[in-house]
Amino acid sequence: MNKDTKKDLSGRLAEVVVHGMQEKKGNDIVRMDMRNVNATLSDYFVICHADSATQINAIAKSIEEEVYKAFEQEPWRKEGHNNGEWILLDFVDVVVHIFKTEKRSHYGIEDLWGDAQVETYRSA
Repeated sequence: MNKDTKKDLSGRLAEVVVHGMQEKKGNDIVRMDMRNVNATLSDYFVICHADSATQINAIAKSIEEEVYKAFEQEPWRKEGHNNGEWILLDFVDVVVHIFKTEKRSHYGIEDLWGDAQVETYRSA
């Protein structure tokens, strides 16, 4: 796979993740293009938040289903399903962060990676 093909696939994967978030009304969805940021391994971070653990889990499930439908791919790693405050889904080229509302501002992921190109989305 050449570099351009990989870039297109990771961009498409990030878009599918955004769609999964929109399906379950994720709040303040942000896609951060990390490809030109030094010291990052992933091409994209996709971030949103929700007000309840139930909604956070529903968003994560929606993302996993949408990615599987589009790519037949499961997350390489999943963390946080039991605590209901921050779920991380690692698809290698795309890392997904789903926060409980108050935890998102506490961790400030977007501020840590200020060099990234940021695109914002509305919930569906």
